[in-house]
Amino acid sequence: MRIHIVVHEAFEAPGAYETWAASRGHRVAYSRVYVGDALPASVDGFDMLLVMGGPQSPATTLEECPHFDSRAEQALIARAVAAQKAVVGVCLGSQLMGEALGAACEHSPEKEIGKFPIALTPAGLAHDKFAHFGPTLEVGHWHSDMPGLTPGAVVIATSEGCPRQIVEYGPLAYGFQCHMEFTPEVIDLLIAASESELATLTAHRFVQQPAALRENDYTAMNEKLFAFLDKLVAEYRARL
Repeated sequence: MRIHIVVHEAFEAPGAYETWAASRGHRVAYSRVYVGDALPASVDGFDMLLVMGGPQSPATTLEECPHFDSRAEQALIARAVAAQKAVVGVCLGSQLMGEALGAACEHSPEKEIGKFPIALTPAGLAHDKFAHFGPTLEVGHWHSDMPGLTPGAVVIATSEGCPRQIVEYGPLAYGFQCHMEFTPEVIDLLIAASESELATLTAHRFVQQPAALRENDYTAMNEKLFAFLDKLVAEYRARL
């Protein structure tokens, strides 16, 4: 598999997605837009597109963030979905996917930062790519927004603080508002970038502080993510 990863900021690293790709022998290329890398000119050069998170929103303009071109990323996602590539959006990436397919991003009811459970919907529990998650699964979070829903979108998982944690936009297109890619290394990067902000969020019921964030074990959710990705790859190959 040829995987292309769009990374918006150094502290929003792919984490366990890279671990999975390396362990399976997949080839990985990057658009690290925060250092000026270009987006792919064509979708022909990859089999899977992975769009990571970031502090931006789909509404962020080039004037506000010169290295983030929301419209260009949405166009790339739309082309990849239309070409039946495997596409996974994480946090901001999931919101961009919704926008690319015609569904506006919305604010989440609660800010979530830390490790909290998601619950699979009946559709999620019956879904062959997600049934192995079980009824509930503790996963990583770091967000205030959530992706929009297209008419054909299926909500796979929710949480107490956010009704759209995983969304299926098509058989090969998935938005993850949650962060199943977190590792201790990624958490350290996020804390370093956000420690002063975290100190102002102690009143939020779904926000953990740095000590708790570092104590969390992210291994089980990483393994569940790997199994999902393996199933996604298998379906992509079956459709070729």
